[in-house]
Amino acid sequence: MTRLPPSLLPIAAIFVLPALVLADGAGDATWRELSDVHLNVVPRTQEERARVAAIAAAPTDFSVPWPFEENSGGAQTVRARGTADAFSQPAANLTFAQELDFRVGNGMFRRLWVSAPASTLASDGLGPLYNARSCQRCHLKDGRGHPPEGPDDTAVSMVLRVSVPAPDPAALEHYIKGAHATVAEPTYGTQLQDFSLPGHAPEYRLAVEYEEVEVPLSGGEVATLRRPTYEAADLGYGPLAADAMLSPRIAPQMIGMGLLEAIPVEEILARADPDDADGDGISGRAQVVWSDVHDRPMLGRFGHKAGNPSVLEQTASAFAGDIGISNPIHRAGSGECTDLQTDCTAALDGSDPEQGGFEIDQVGLDLVEFYSRTLAVPARRDVGDPEVLRGREVFFETGCSSCHQPNHVTHRLDGDDPASFQLIWPYTDLLLHDMGPGLADNRPEGRADGREWRTAPLWGIGMTETVSGHTNFLHDGRARSLLEAVLWHGGEAQAARDAVMDLPPVDRAALIRYLESL
Repeated sequence: MTRLPPSLLPIAAIFVLPALVLADGAGDATWRELSDVHLNVVPRTQEERARVAAIAAAPTDFSVPWPFEENSGGAQTVRARGTADAFSQPAANLTFAQELDFRVGNGMFRRLWVSAPASTLASDGLGPLYNARSCQRCHLKDGRGHPPEGPDDTAVSMVLRVSVPAPDPAALEHYIKGAHATVAEPTYGTQLQDFSLPGHAPEYRLAVEYEEVEVPLSGGEVATLRRPTYEAADLGYGPLAADAMLSPRIAPQMIGMGLLEAIPVEEILARADPDDADGDGISGRAQVVWSDVHDRPMLGRFGHKAGNPSVLEQTASAFAGDIGISNPIHRAGSGECTDLQTDCTAALDGSDPEQGGFEIDQVGLDLVEFYSRTLAVPARRDVGDPEVLRGREVFFETGCSSCHQPNHVTHRLDGDDPASFQLIWPYTDLLLHDMGPGLADNRPEGRADGREWRTAPLWGIGMTETVSGHTNFLHDGRARSLLEAVLWHGGEAQAARDAVMDLPPVDRAALIRYLESL
């Protein structure tokens, strides 16, 4: 019988919330008061808390499938399709009216935006600088993006984030205590755009070179990693600031976002151990970011460094930064253009009085948000396969589950919210972890430093090739296989990575087989 690590013992303790203060001037509010404000939460009773603790406690018998683990997204789970549409299905528990909203939101997610002025007033306002013409162009089939493969491959599903250190943190609006003080790069903003409308120069071209690195494994096996070097080439508006910090990011998969949003903040915080008080080498930290919608600090959940607090704000920032579309949260008609890009800021935009003066109004934004929140997670495959069962045991034995927390129970939400009170299996703690120098981008974001990343959810990861046509993983797609992704882990995950390297080859193969079943 395998002994479970402390992170997987019954979770009755998760409801003891640390009374931590988020930010100077925040009214001495606790994280819970600030982070769940956007959800219509029905408080759990003591009886319900006991039920949750019992349901979410991981079984100790690794010889058989565990109850409900096949249903990765709880009642939202759909059957696993063997086609590229596997990530594009509506949650299984939507009402008829909600499925209509999902379909309309899908149409807007796929909409190709055009430059203003245009006869299609509801679809104009693209750019002037942009990374893609639609949400779908980055998140093709709602799946994972990839880095450019050769000079003829555009980086449409990959962006380069940029920032510079703030000269005076105290002067920053909405500065959060404990955050790394950064501001937009003066000329290029917070994200480099590689496409532009006629008459405007694109900001850059992403160039990537790789160095092949051999890694010896037990049993005489050898893996080959590729170490990337990135260059912002062909800069269209002059040099970057000398202290500019760049971070490449591929578009993440879209499934299960509403379920991740509904995980109680106190459950996430209870697993945080920023000072490694238990001495296990794992010191996950909570990301805290400013919410423009709620005008207060909130727990960060979305993005590779958990830089957005909600699906709504993630959606709005993508419209502005990736497509150049103004909305009620990001109001500039010129999108990411900076004050130094005067032709760009002076260009005609697609703001429409019938849409509140924006290029997409709140109704449209809400529909795309609803679509993004209710994309279903496919069911697990082969849960009873003996090799998969052995791989699951290896996953726990090597310590992978310390950060990739298997299951959660979502909030009970008022009304007919499809994310309400679901046992889900996303395999993430939604915390920030130091992943070592190999994966460091050296660009802080909020409370995340240049070596920290949010634990990526693993549900659906085994269907990446089916949906996206490739097997590129990690924040920049450098890993060409699940094994390569594991071998890039360092920092807090170094011990788990070393354990995987030292496994008998048959157990290492079983681990990968297990990940492919998720």
